[in-house]
Amino acid sequence: MIKFKIFTIFPDLFPQILAKSITGEALNKNLWQIEVVNIRDYATDARKTVDDTPFGGGAGMLFRPDVLYNAISKNIDFNISKTSKIPKIIYPSPKGRIFNQKMAQELSQESEINIICGRYEGIDQRVIDIFKIEEVSIGDFVISGGEIASYVIIDSILRNIKGVLGAEQSLHQESFGNSQSSEYEYLLEYPHYTRPADFMGYKVPEVLLSGHHANIEKWRKDQAESITKKNRPDLFNKYQNS
Repeated sequence: MIKFKIFTIFPDLFPQILAKSITGEALNKNLWQIEVVNIRDYATDARKTVDDTPFGGGAGMLFRPDVLYNAISKNIDFNISKTSKIPKIIYPSPKGRIFNQKMAQELSQESEINIICGRYEGIDQRVIDIFKIEEVSIGDFVISGGEIASYVIIDSILRNIKGVLGAEQSLHQESFGNSQSSEYEYLLEYPHYTRPADFMGYKVPEVLLSGHHANIEKWRKDQAESITKKNRPDLFNKYQNS
């Protein structure tokens, strides 16, 4: 079982959508757990203040290091004065390492993942340094807080947990595959069709109706290559060199 611990000032946002559909069914089956820590509970003043202005000036506010330190240290079991392994702590941030399928697979092997949901201009760098927090980016854009990014990260990780998906084969033929040995590691997924076979004059490709599995697999691979070459030439170059 994998456990996620979310540090946020909006605890009511969890589990929300993660309690629905595939991830929700997995949660009910105890394939994963979630715990939410309200950062405001560790503020020291009557107003429950968690942020302050940055040294050096500039717009925005930062999470105070003392408040966030208290929240983390009182909810993650480790001794910072010793050399013991610090549990995995992730901070969704636009300046972090790009989150991808390979990282999702690696993180699915962890027993506990702690996620710090930033707001405002982010969090004090000293907290990142003290706890060896890994900054992770879900893309080259900025959003208002780490909560939405957390949904993306958690959902992607859970898809790699055995038993979460109904059909494990889905992991090997979807975009980016599931491992370095997957032929779809650097390919985007092929198109899908369902009934009716003719919809408003748009017909399902004949090969998918043929029942010839080898031809179907070849068509799907060709389509994946074509789509990747058009939409993600960077990935297609990696695919050609792999």
